[in-house]
Amino acid sequence: AMAQNGTIENGLARNACPPPLPQPVKIPEIKHTKIFINNEWHTSIKGKKFPTINPATGVKICDVEEADKADVDEAVRAARAAGQRGSEWRRMDASSRGRLLHRLADLLERERAVLAAGFPPGVVNIVPGFGPTAGAAIASHMNIDKVAFTGSTEVGQLIKAAAAKSNLKRVTLELGGKNPCIVFADSDLQSAVEETQKGAFFNQGQACTAASRIYVEEPVYDEFVRLSVERAKNIAIGDPLEPQTSHGPQIDQHQFDKILELVDSGKKEGAMLECGGCAVEDRGLFIHPTIFSDVKDHMRIAKEEIFGPVQCIMKFKTQEEVINRANSSQYGLTAAVFTRDIHRAMSVSAALEAGTVWVNCYNALHAQAPFGGYKMSGNGRELGEYALAEYTEVKAITMKLSEQLTL
Repeated sequence: AMAQNGTIENGLARNACPPPLPQPVKIPEIKHTKIFINNEWHTSIKGKKFPTINPATGVKICDVEEADKADVDEAVRAARAAGQRGSEWRRMDASSRGRLLHRLADLLERERAVLAAGFPPGVVNIVPGFGPTAGAAIASHMNIDKVAFTGSTEVGQLIKAAAAKSNLKRVTLELGGKNPCIVFADSDLQSAVEETQKGAFFNQGQACTAASRIYVEEPVYDEFVRLSVERAKNIAIGDPLEPQTSHGPQIDQHQFDKILELVDSGKKEGAMLECGGCAVEDRGLFIHPTIFSDVKDHMRIAKEEIFGPVQCIMKFKTQEEVINRANSSQYGLTAAVFTRDIHRAMSVSAALEAGTVWVNCYNALHAQAPFGGYKMSGNGRELGEYALAEYTEVKAITMKLSEQLTL
């Protein structure tokens, strides 16, 4: 049972939740809420809209046009026309296409209201909607050749099945993660605390790369927990539109409730709640940064992707033991190793079943480094030269040279 001051009666909590937050700032005006097809803004064919809610305040920001299968069909027709033989986009060489993409990136970074980058009509289409309607239409469409999806493992499985049942379209999936960090006793402990917390609490834990399982070698375990709790208590929680804020709200009510349910399971299963573990009173969908210690591998918080600001800290004794425990998850997206021993760093990194392994850092992403997961974390890669193969087709042309063929 949770007492009003945030502690647990007859349980394992050491920290009371801080007081409510100050009032957030006003919501900015959103100018573009329509469907974008053929370089033009459109209303949905069925005239449907859906509200977008600010999770910091519960106030509606705007209404967005809701696309469904009919709107997806229109976007596909426009894209097919833009890519047919003889079209402006088809005649454009790779360097010119690259310059357009760089121009679009520059405009986005400068937050331009009108992103007139110069793409031919139909090349870029924006179709806002929901998974069971717009998403399902895309996954099963006979005239879409490739789908790239980032999201849950369950939805990724549905997309791959729909792709197989339709036109066998190629699919790149970047799915869930339960990412382990291994902190050895010889590491820079303060740096390891900072990096793992940035990984755990970035975007309020709503990231596929969230550092949610922290394995700490026994000699430095207690100190690591102490430093982690001390740092977590000083994280600035508030409205994302305030410049001093580093920790905002969860995305919606469903995710908010799911996180708190999993936090409650951790308490019931016997993990030690070191800090957080509750919502911010009287203010939006905020959850305090939460740390559990003495977590066991069989607990739900150690196995399930929480997608919230929850860090689970566990103790280990030997290198072989921690590698086996880290690899015991159904996921294999990212991992991290903290040590001053380069030989240990290389051997442990090679043994970990993860598509990306960071050494003495976290969430260090680069355009030239491929990103993607093992096991139930998906397949295919984004970024790097490997990503180019995901978006291109290989063609072999064999030619017999004879006297009749003029060179």
